[in-house]
Amino acid sequence: MSFDPIKLLYIGNSSTGKTGSLVSLVEAGYIIGMIDFDNGVKVLRYFAQHRCPDKVKNIRALPFRDEYGLDQMNRLKVKGQPRAFANAVKATQEWDDKTKPAEWGENHIFVVDSLSTMGKAAHAWAESINPSAKEPRTWFHGAQQAIENYISMLTSPLFKTHVIVISHVDYVEDASGMQKGFASSIGKALGPTLPKYFNNLILAESSGSGKNTKRVIKTLPTGVIDLKNEAPFMIDESLPLDSGLATIFSKLKG
Repeated sequence: MSFDPIKLLYIGNSSTGKTGSLVSLVEAGYIIGMIDFDNGVKVLRYFAQHRCPDKVKNIRALPFRDEYGLDQMNRLKVKGQPRAFANAVKATQEWDDKTKPAEWGENHIFVVDSLSTMGKAAHAWAESINPSAKEPRTWFHGAQQAIENYISMLTSPLFKTHVIVISHVDYVEDASGMQKGFASSIGKALGPTLPKYFNNLILAESSGSGKNTKRVIKTLPTGVIDLKNEAPFMIDESLPLDSGLATIFSKLKG
């Protein structure tokens, strides 16, 4: 049987537990290779230490973050040349151990955490390669195009590894004035375009507070976000956050 990698866009508001919920996949035996823009791997490793300490070694993350400081006009700018986005793209093509993520195969999951912060890095990169642009929209367009090309690469049949792209949510009004939620990246134009690259779009959601907080993963469309999955009759509409990703992967693999 040929290997058909799962490509999944995983969205949710801040602090809904998206990164930490990857622990169920680690527990299930997957090796995680993470492009870490948000320093979220600490949370994932913390959960793994408690639930599957023998598998913490299977979490492999590379951090990418540009350093910011004040320029002469007291504006917050990247110090030196922005490198986070370009270096993340290079790592996607060749990991630090010289392996190629596109060839890792069915026991690995390539994770981008998060697309929201990666979009900011892509904007800094686009500005750095065209600093004389008089119209700031030029940088936004360049960053959006770069992010879309990157997502196209990850979701290509040539990328023979499972993929999870984590993102926050942007809420925008449609033509009728209704709020719609999309993956957050760079600007508002890219969010509605990204779902076409993924057969699976799921949502981490949190309700309540304190000890009464309930966190779940939703897999079917809501009134605000057009969620989807490849096996809608096999996967429950709502799953517990702490085990939901492992369940989804198990069902999608059939």
